[in-house]
Amino acid sequence: MPAFPDIALATPDGLRIEALSLEDAPALVEAFTDDDLRRWLPVPAPDPLTIAEQWCTVTSEQMRENGHGIVRAIRVESTLAGSIDAKRVDWRAMTCELSYWTAAPFRGRGIMPRAVNTFSRALIHEHGFERVELRIAPGNTASLHAAEKAGFRREGTARNAGFTDDGRVDLVIWSRIPADLQD
Repeated sequence: MPAFPDIALATPDGLRIEALSLEDAPALVEAFTDDDLRRWLPVPAPDPLTIAEQWCTVTSEQMRENGHGIVRAIRVESTLAGSIDAKRVDWRAMTCELSYWTAAPFRGRGIMPRAVNTFSRALIHEHGFERVELRIAPGNTASLHAAEKAGFRREGTARNAGFTDDGRVDLVIWSRIPADLQD
């Protein structure tokens, strides 16, 4: 399995998508205590700072080096505004799934649609991916709006395909393929 490319991106308006750093650990711990975030994402219980530090430095880099996926910070100026990751990577088919979250102080600013659009375009144009997929719980309206604004196409619903802290949920499937970017 190849290493995942070391992706770092910036948008013209200053949004940066880059590797997590040790300095992100406290913000990560804070984000994972947010009930709105935890409602939709099966994130671990609030981690001790040392585990978050390990995730931001060693674990995320090992995932990338092993080709299992990539986790990237989304920054507004130098502040961690959220995270985006590619997972369930199939190198033979050149497909992956993205997941993402936005820290509470940065919600409602249009940050995530820009990040999802920028990251997925890079995966397709610069790294040869043939399909990038999103799987979103139907009640997670903010993520559904981000998918639509980022230019993904809704394909259907996978029944009972996901889980949250509250139990099983359906997942709405969205995708982006190279042909979607030829407009």
